[in-house]
Amino acid sequence: MALFAACGVALSVWTAIRWSPSEWSPAAVSPTLFSPAWIAAGLFLITAVCLTAAVLRPAIEIHETHLITGRRLIPWGDIVRVDRTVWSAPLAVYLTLTGGRRELLVYPGDPDASAALLRHLRRFSREALIDGIPYHRYWGESASAEPKQLPPLRHPLLRPEDEDEVERMFQRLKSVGRIDQRNSDDQ
Repeated sequence: MALFAACGVALSVWTAIRWSPSEWSPAAVSPTLFSPAWIAAGLFLITAVCLTAAVLRPAIEIHETHLITGRRLIPWGDIVRVDRTVWSAPLAVYLTLTGGRRELLVYPGDPDASAALLRHLRRFSREALIDGIPYHRYWGESASAEPKQLPPLRHPLLRPEDEDEVERMFQRLKSVGRIDQRNSDDQ
């Protein structure tokens, strides 16, 4: 897109120069500066600069323990506040870090990818205020709720028939005191 905008700039400048008057006097220059070709060249130039700046933004990586923007690593615990701006595509989010430092995070992606990134930013910033609302209240969780510990998975080690045999041996050991079946004559 930035390349197309740059081509538009070149074409508009060429058109403006080609159609400008042959003599350059102050009276002739002022009307040509506001000609449609020069206005189009200026608009194409602004578009090309904005698109190039958006393309050259550093990559944003989301990990379970941290966020990476370009060369900067930000642990999730350092994010104090996540504030969304009115821009959704490209996404612009203010991150307030510990120490009061504020960073503008800009993501020039499509609306679906921007919404997913915003959801991940909000979900992983567990210690932050999200648009002024505490994390737990924003997600509808109770503040004292801790992650539930699931019982460990029990993988069967024996077949059901073998489990029955082990259970019979255990009951015999409990009642008799030994597993082997000796007669009192063998002693």
